[in-house]
Amino acid sequence: MDRRAFIVSITGSLLAAPLAAEAQQQPGQVPRVGYISPGSSSDPFRQRRFEAFRQGLRELGHVDGRNVVLEPRWAEGQYARYPVLAADLVRLKVAAIVTVGGAATKAAKQVTSTIPIVMSVVIDPIGSGLVTNLARPSGNLTGTSVMANELLTKQLELLKEVAPNVHRIAVLWNPDNPSGAAAMAYLNAAARSLGVELQLVEARNPQEIDRAFAAMTREHAGAVPIPSGTSLATSTACRTGIPGFRRASLRLFLAV
Repeated sequence: MDRRAFIVSITGSLLAAPLAAEAQQQPGQVPRVGYISPGSSSDPFRQRRFEAFRQGLRELGHVDGRNVVLEPRWAEGQYARYPVLAADLVRLKVAAIVTVGGAATKAAKQVTSTIPIVMSVVIDPIGSGLVTNLARPSGNLTGTSVMANELLTKQLELLKEVAPNVHRIAVLWNPDNPSGAAAMAYLNAAARSLGVELQLVEARNPQEIDRAFAAMTREHAGAVPIPSGTSLATSTACRTGIPGFRRASLRLFLAV
């Protein structure tokens, strides 16, 4: 079973189970399922992911608009919106909240301790403080994580293979992401072993990407890996940023 099917299966099981008191529906009401995404509803990549989730529930007999109502919420690349979006879903007394990414999961966990939260695409949930045990997360949180931190080293190694003359690498990252600090620690260790210098460039949303490119150009960076699990690693953000990469003659390495 792949990660997406596992998330759908968990959510379907929660819909079939008795609801927590905080999420109790009135007799005759259709259960609601919240969905928090870091992207935009107009982003084809994020929309395809949501539609796959909707279709998966349908295959399990939970049809949106018939016997379940999906409540998607879109952060539009703004991490500051997560607490408001999560609180809105709690107000609606949803049966479960599906979160995409560590920041969305953290926000949901802070506003409810009883409504089940199904996390997905979370990097290092233990290091992020979301759970203390991957096998038994405990509390109201379950779901899947991605081993992206280990893959960061491989990403940097591949970058050096295709661009052996690059000695300074800029890293575009979002410090508001709970897993960001751990990811940077992995990258720093990998950079030291490969003999390259890292330039950490912050960008909290797509609107800050142009400023980030300017900083990379000033410091003569030769390539830019973007860690997965960040709201910047979306198709919309990349389309926005591609002209900047071309102007700065940078090599882009994206993991999603």
